[in-house]
Amino acid sequence: MDSDESPSPPPQLTGVVIITLPPPNNPSLGKTITAYTLTDNSPQSQQTRHRQQQEHPLPPQLHPPQNSQFNFSLPMLFPGLPRKLFLFLAISIFALILYGSVFSYTLQDRYKSNNDDENKESFVFPLYHKFGIREVSQRDAEFKLGRFVDLDGESVVASVNDGIIRPHKSKINKKLVSSNAVAVDSSSIFPLRGNIYPDGLYFTYMIVGNPPRPYYLDMDTGSDLTWIQCDAPCSSCAKGANPLYKPRMGNILPYKDSLCMEIQRNHKPGYCETCQQCDYEIEYADHSSSMGVLARDELHLTIENGSLTKPNVVFGCAYDQQGLLLNTLVKTDGILGLSRAKVSLPSQLASQGIIKNVVGHCLTTNAGGGGYMFLGHDLVPSWGMAWVPMLDSPFMELYHTEILKINYGSSPLNLGARNSQVGWALFDTGSSYTYFTKQAYSELIASKDQHFSLCPLMQLKEVSSDGLVLDASDPTLPVCWRAKFPIRSIVDVKQFFKTLTLHFGSKWQIVSTKFRISPEGYLVISKKGNICLGILDGSEVHNGSTIILGDISLRGQLVVYDNVNKRIGWAKSHCMNPGRFKSLPFLEG
Repeated sequence: MDSDESPSPPPQLTGVVIITLPPPNNPSLGKTITAYTLTDNSPQSQQTRHRQQQEHPLPPQLHPPQNSQFNFSLPMLFPGLPRKLFLFLAISIFALILYGSVFSYTLQDRYKSNNDDENKESFVFPLYHKFGIREVSQRDAEFKLGRFVDLDGESVVASVNDGIIRPHKSKINKKLVSSNAVAVDSSSIFPLRGNIYPDGLYFTYMIVGNPPRPYYLDMDTGSDLTWIQCDAPCSSCAKGANPLYKPRMGNILPYKDSLCMEIQRNHKPGYCETCQQCDYEIEYADHSSSMGVLARDELHLTIENGSLTKPNVVFGCAYDQQGLLLNTLVKTDGILGLSRAKVSLPSQLASQGIIKNVVGHCLTTNAGGGGYMFLGHDLVPSWGMAWVPMLDSPFMELYHTEILKINYGSSPLNLGARNSQVGWALFDTGSSYTYFTKQAYSELIASKDQHFSLCPLMQLKEVSSDGLVLDASDPTLPVCWRAKFPIRSIVDVKQFFKTLTLHFGSKWQIVSTKFRISPEGYLVISKKGNICLGILDGSEVHNGSTIILGDISLRGQLVVYDNVNKRIGWAKSHCMNPGRFKSLPFLEG
């Protein structure tokens, strides 16, 4: 280099992009990507670059800056703004595409950073699908909302001999009693299987006893008591998926136990003072029933962090089932009670400090069904949930809230609320289908006679003119349509129907919280290949004035019952796996 030549100016920074992305295995942490654009303004480099661009027009390479030559100032960023802005946008778009392809988590996969702590208290349960065991129609659609039956008068007395319970039935004076509610709080992951049609329920499994044995239980947020068919001996039990639970003498709950007093607290003083065990009978809204005795045994739970806990929990040893329960018990062994009552499983686990008072479930919209449920707070998303208050009355033990109005598309439906302003909506996984009040239901359809020969009215009248014809010969549900083309999935006909929007809140709220039900959330395909309406007339179920959201309308949503803060929340989800879990190993097979 000649001495009279001036030194080349150092490379100048003309653009910088800093992008922080979370790693796929830990969204709470970050990963930084830094990109720089440098230019060399020396005459030699400019001549060389001009000659190279003429021969081989290639994009400039990016080089990391040398600290000894790095002089950063804002004016350096803005000369020739259009070109540098274009480069900045290109890098930004590339980063967004990279982020979207690598981190395609759904909403419930984004959790609080404290989920990565070692002291997790969450349990996730699978929901299982009963493959081809039966075909459910309106006549045998699951609808529980069970209540304990008063056993005063002549009671059901079971004597304990040789370590087993031998029931002796006598006349029962049945009278429904309500149970007090208590907050439940906890978390644990359970994979689920099931579907709306043809099976009509979702179930998970639990491991009980010593030695431990698995039992498949029907998930029910509307039932208080968890019970398992048992050999006491059993006077009326379905075959079930697993051998009957066989209690020992030490498993039988004494009559004076606090949980026994809870379910029998409305009995007259002095009732069965000589009883050495706690009898129960539950009558469900579909007129089926379960009778048995309370037992206490080990429940084997694996916490989200992998540790095992074995709390002693109280459940029903059910030796006499009647009604539709015998159909649902073909491939299951009992009911998993998830209500707010003290005797429910989440309440018991919360009272022992194992979990917090939260229950959640997520049912897939896939044809194969399934999903997962959890007990506890660790898997609740920290943002993106829609929340509404959980009411304590009129149904203290059930998950319900106030509803302001319902729209089919943009057209309102009459709630038929008692005060003509607000009504009640109840979330119930023990119901296969959704039930509307008589007023809301009648504004969708109207009956010609009482043999389910229904004709469209008002909101659904345009369906028949769009290529769907009512088929009264299909017994699956009261309203079914036959298409002029083969129906393979709801997607093939969803353009003929509109979204139902439920507006939650109170009459004092300016903006309501919305729960949207797409056609996939209220239609099913029958065995005949018809499309059927999965919304039924609820005028004769429960109290007749409550909207009941069953499994069909809860699919595709992460639904959370937060009993700590007394609120119900939901967020759209694919429900394939919970949180950071890539898969649930116990869903395999």
